[in-house]
Amino acid sequence: MGKSINEPDYIWHNGRHIRWAEAQVHILSVGVQFGSSVFEGIRCYRTDAGPAIFRLREHLRRLHDSCRIYRIDLPYSIDALERACIDLVAANGLEDCYLRPMVMRGYGDMGMAAIGNPIETYIASWQWGSYLDQSEADRGIHVCVSSWNRPAPNTFPALAKSAGHYNNATLIKLDAIAGGFAEAIALSPDGMVSEGSGQNIFAVRDGVLITPPVEGSILSGITRSAVMEIAAALGIPVRESAFPREFLYIADELFFTGTATEIAPIGAVDHIRIGDGRIGPVTERLRAAFQDVVRGRVKDRKNWLTPVRAGMREDIDG
Repeated sequence: MGKSINEPDYIWHNGRHIRWAEAQVHILSVGVQFGSSVFEGIRCYRTDAGPAIFRLREHLRRLHDSCRIYRIDLPYSIDALERACIDLVAANGLEDCYLRPMVMRGYGDMGMAAIGNPIETYIASWQWGSYLDQSEADRGIHVCVSSWNRPAPNTFPALAKSAGHYNNATLIKLDAIAGGFAEAIALSPDGMVSEGSGQNIFAVRDGVLITPPVEGSILSGITRSAVMEIAAALGIPVRESAFPREFLYIADELFFTGTATEIAPIGAVDHIRIGDGRIGPVTERLRAAFQDVVRGRVKDRKNWLTPVRAGMREDIDG
């Protein structure tokens, strides 16, 4: 995070591949002025059978959902965007990589509603390591509880993954950095635990996995739901339940989940050590099982992996 990237050759824009440097928008586009855009973060993993994209269709469905919530008329079907993602990874010759589809209201009417403005659709892909520093994979990161809350229900639609929502996330992240922490945990407006700046959170207490429910202040994470399904398959009890800030301090284990983050153990909250400050046994089991799934080391019983086929298309039908 925070580092320059090795720029690949292509970005997908409105049905065709363009050169990386050509992917530009007007400064007065509504997506730039008002953050009127939605996006996804998706990972592609190297497997023995070649690169495979994790839960691609689930991500693209959420992109469609975000557009519907924000009344953005996305001109591409899930099938068309799936083909575009596959072809872009192949065109850029990538294996382990990150994909970011983006849909934004473009340049035209200057009002916030931007009725009639063009809808610009982009997909970028690049090599990107873990979002949080896990150079010592068993060492839990140190986090704080942010002074900034997540929005209340019926303010920002939390089920939409919108660029504008991430101004709140930026404040949460900067709050952590200012205090010398790797990340922060935000509370919901009622004082219950919500999520990180860009991650869902799980707690373990007496062998039970607990995560905040989808109730209007958290993004319904795709890695979150995968971890819940993996836990159930491993016989680990899973419960969606609201819990207060102080529960963080007495949890046996804590960890973040997210596409960029994957599974990141938390070693301390507000300088209070969690467990022995290292990855706990439940988190370790889940992380190992998750890596087995995304790396194709176990049978893909849920069809979560989309293989990247050789070749690329210049034009994609919507």
